[in-house]
Amino acid sequence: MRNVDKARLSLRKCGIWGVALAAAVFCLQSVAWPLGDVETAVAIPAPVKDEASTASHLETAIFAGGCFWGVQGVFQHVKGVTNAVSGYAGGAAQTANYDSVSGGNTGHAESVQVTFDPQQISYGQLLQIYFSVAHNPTELNRQGPDSGTQYRSAIFPLTASQQQVAQAYIAQLNASKRFTKPLVTTLEEQGHFYPAETYHQNYLTLNPDQPYIVVNDLPKIKQLQQLFPTQYRAEPVLVK
Repeated sequence: MRNVDKARLSLRKCGIWGVALAAAVFCLQSVAWPLGDVETAVAIPAPVKDEASTASHLETAIFAGGCFWGVQGVFQHVKGVTNAVSGYAGGAAQTANYDSVSGGNTGHAESVQVTFDPQQISYGQLLQIYFSVAHNPTELNRQGPDSGTQYRSAIFPLTASQQQVAQAYIAQLNASKRFTKPLVTTLEEQGHFYPAETYHQNYLTLNPDQPYIVVNDLPKIKQLQQLFPTQYRAEPVLVK
């Protein structure tokens, strides 16, 4: 397991016992874990190509963009999202666990499976939030303090329509030059999703004072509210 993953688990233990923020910072320092730079959201145009909003059933999407704690937390605050589950995608069933994935050689990416109502929010709108707020799509195999292929920027389209919309939007954003570097987001076919361990679910909501969450993830929630006020929901929809 990488040092950063050991640190995240150490901090999780600190949070479980309800240690105050100052004590958690000491816990953070004791494992010599760099926080990295805080990511800043980028205002981007909506996708020109999107799915039609005529579906009367729920739809599912899978996104990977660094540590799943923050990505899950962002989508849990989006109107129209009925569930957002942290997990693993891109690898085999037998390696779909935190200890294995943390090694960086399983093919898995820390991912979030988002279930949404397409009559309230479209797949393209979810992509806009994903690229703008949930992570930095120009970072190759890393996000913030986390590095490795398990933290890559990846979309796992589950339908031909999702594939077309995501591919067109990546091309649109690259052409718009809104980002300082080209997007490195990959579209991957191995989209079988495996839910993560229970302690990873609702992590942002349950551990709002943990330094990792404070520095890397809570700013994303504020940026979501600022950039997408009509899509923002104050009360997150939690995994039960």
